Amino acid sequence: MSSQRTQLYNIIFGTDTKLGKLFDVVLLWAILLSITIVILDSLKPLRAEYTLFFVYAEWFFTILFTIEYLIRIMVSPKPIKYIFSFLGIIDLLSIIPTYLSLVLVGTHYFIVIRAIRLLRVFRILKLNYFLNQGELIALALRTSFRKIGVFMFAILNIVIIIGAAMYVIEGEANGFDSIPRSIYWAIVTITTVGYGDISPQTSLGQFISSIIMIVGYAIIAVPTGIVTNELIQTKDKGKISTQVCEHCSSEGHDTDAIYCKFCGEPLNS
Repeated sequence: MSSQRTQLYNIIFGTDTKLGKLFDVVLLWAILLSITIVILDSLKPLRAEYTLFFVYAEWFFTILFTIEYLIRIMVSPKPIKYIFSFLGIIDLLSIIPTYLSLVLVGTHYFIVIRAIRLLRVFRILKLNYFLNQGELIALALRTSFRKIGVFMFAILNIVIIIGAAMYVIEGEANGFDSIPRSIYWAIVTITTVGYGDISPQTSLGQFISSIIMIVGYAIIAVPTGIVTNELIQTKDKGKISTQVCEHCSSEGHDTDAIYCKFCGEPLNS
């Protein structure tokens, strides 16, 4: 990249320079203001009195974030990687609702998704401890995904069997008018949510319900135990730097790293 483009890249994607930190701080304040405006716009008395202000403010921030998004694509050495990255997708989703509202009325309220962009505050304030803990949680969830998947498959089979049984036991007269609706009742009951829109009336049905409710408490604890066990076994790999590699746009480097651990290229000094 040219020197000017590299400098602009470091300002927009990095927080290791004063200008980079200033850019992200201003960006966070803009996000907070835009979210506040959307929330206030949902209040009928304020919307009726300040309609034009809310419309102009909404379009001002949308255009601002659109320009920022396009600049990120322009200065990124690998634009496609940024576009399909987590933050890249969030950046795009944060500006789409306003443009979509030109066709579908009311969709502009979905721009509250901009709140997810506030995750950048961890990089700005260099809250390395929280970044590291977040990485550990993500790693634990990935590691326990298969175990939880097998567990959820077993629960799916259980609720199908229970739903079919309750359809036969209770019948349409008691609200169990189909197997899918009975399965819905089984899910609501086994998760201890208990909406109460459907309830068994026969003695056998109530007895089965009691067993399901008791078993539900144990079932809820299983995924929690799996993830907790993975968290305990996951070792801390050290602090994480906020620096972004200008060659591959990767983050998550150690604070004392000289070379990118993803592409091997030298990191910015």
